Amino acid sequence: MKWEVRNLNNLADVIEQWILRQMSHEQDEIIILRRNEMAEELDCAPSQISYVLSTRFTIERGFIVESRRGSGGFVRIARIPVQTIVYQDAANQMDDSMSLADLKAIVTRLHNHNLMTNREAALIYKCFVILIERLEPKERVPLLKSLLMTLATHER
Repeated sequence: MKWEVRNLNNLADVIEQWILRQMSHEQDEIIILRRNEMAEELDCAPSQISYVLSTRFTIERGFIVESRRGSGGFVRIARIPVQTIVYQDAANQMDDSMSLADLKAIVTRLHNHNLMTNREAALIYKCFVILIERLEPKERVPLLKSLLMTLATHER
C-alpha cells in the first residue's frame, strides 16, 4: 500500500513528512528504517531518500542520521533535543581568549531562554572566576565546556 501524497509540492517534502510521521510514533524519537523499503513505500529511488536525509535531517536541524548501505543496511534517525544543540553551540563559542564578559554573555543567553536556572548560572560564573585565577586558558576552557554539556544532558 503506497503512502498517500497530500498537499505536498515535491517528493523531498513527501519523504520528509513520511519520516517525521514515523518518528512521531516512537516514544524515544529514534527510528530505524530500510532505505529500499522506504523507496518502495514512497514510490521513489533510494537516492532520493538519501538526498532528503542529507539535507533535511542534519545536526543543525536537530537530527543525527546513521546510515549503512548494502544488504542488511539501515538508516537510523534520532532527534537531538534542542536544549543539547543550544548548549553545544554555547560550548563551541568558548575558546582560550574568552573573557569574563564573554562568559557572562553566554550564561545570560542560556538563562534568558530558560535553559539555565539562576543557581546554575551563578555556579557556572563562579567556577569561571575561580578557574581564571588558577588555570591557564587551555586548561580552563575544556572544564567549562564539560560543565555546560553536563547541564545539557541532565533534565530538570
